[in-house]
Amino acid sequence: MKRLKVFVYILTISGIALYISGCQSNAAREKKSLNTAGEAVYDLEETAAEKAAVLNSPTTKRQQAELSDFFSHKLLRTGFNGAMLVAKKGVVIFEQYHGIEDYQSKMLIGESSSFQLASVSKTFTGMGILWLMERGQLNLEDTLQRYFPTFPYMGITIRMLLNHRSGLPNYLYFSDSLWQNQDIFLTNAELLRMMEQHKPPVQHQPNTHFQYCNTNFALLASIIERVSGQKYPDFMRHTFFEPLGMTNTFVFDPTSTKRPHQTTSHKYNLRPEPDTYLDGVFGDKGVYSTAQDMLKWDQALYSGFFKPETLQQAFTPYSNEKPGVRNYGLGWRLMINPDSSKIVYHNGWWHGNNTVFCRLVQDSTTIIILGNKYDRGIYQAVKPIRAIMGHGDGDEEGEE
Repeated sequence: MKRLKVFVYILTISGIALYISGCQSNAAREKKSLNTAGEAVYDLEETAAEKAAVLNSPTTKRQQAELSDFFSHKLLRTGFNGAMLVAKKGVVIFEQYHGIEDYQSKMLIGESSSFQLASVSKTFTGMGILWLMERGQLNLEDTLQRYFPTFPYMGITIRMLLNHRSGLPNYLYFSDSLWQNQDIFLTNAELLRMMEQHKPPVQHQPNTHFQYCNTNFALLASIIERVSGQKYPDFMRHTFFEPLGMTNTFVFDPTSTKRPHQTTSHKYNLRPEPDTYLDGVFGDKGVYSTAQDMLKWDQALYSGFFKPETLQQAFTPYSNEKPGVRNYGLGWRLMINPDSSKIVYHNGWWHGNNTVFCRLVQDSTTIIILGNKYDRGIYQAVKPIRAIMGHGDGDEEGEE
């Protein structure tokens, strides 16, 4: 993996809980120094010996053969058009690309192809909020009126947006009847004004139960802008993408020129899936990235980029009204298995884009599948891939 230099505040790591210690399994190969600003610099480049140890393992070679067979004889048969990458401890053991970026150009998908992450974008928005929290610029118990004084929904905190317990209505459903000119892209600012003016009814009272809602993360993106003083795309670029070397990752602007290797969304029959007025809203969706860049994001979460106590909050289940394996943290879906092992993940679906970002934190295994042609087989692929990687427990993930 390419060298990542991550600038963070010096962390105190004594007294970390056992789970966090497991999540930080890559920390042993960090080389820490100080830059001129007195910040810690973490160098996450694996040594040749470390890579060789993973790649030459008999277990890895067996897994590679099984992954190759699964990709060729199972996933491709679903009509897969996209990228698949599997890594162990940050070392790529399987990486394949198939299909076209765009139905017109017929450009083949490759390692530089950027895909609409859909709801996997929520992981960036959520961690952006937690990044600001770490620096004392906001508090998760702040109510929304602190940032939007005329917001008509009371009793909702930032934490409730992050864990989908706000009870707010989903803008994907109420906007059709309220946004008059659908030839014009709806923006986050206009969405906020629309909610303040029309007050679409809540789905339930705050913090009574979990209900997945895209409005939550659109509002979180607006909070990031208010607190940081930066536009959301600029904040993401300066805070995450550039420091982590995610050179092919960006926030989508539907009014700008298409970027090189920015994939087009396709229907199941490879016909184009056009943008709609809802594509102007970001935070819940809108980040484009590659499989390799997403591995860098995954590895940053092991590196010391965030404090251990922050990750513990992010990966804690908050909706426990009903028993079951599935739950939700702060911007992350969770699977809490009977043996207490944890899978931290998020899926996405927007137009013809289907995405999977799955982190088996117990042994630092990463599964990334990005597609730009509608294909539910992408979600169904995760369980057999987990089994190949020695994680046969847990049920199958849903679409989002």
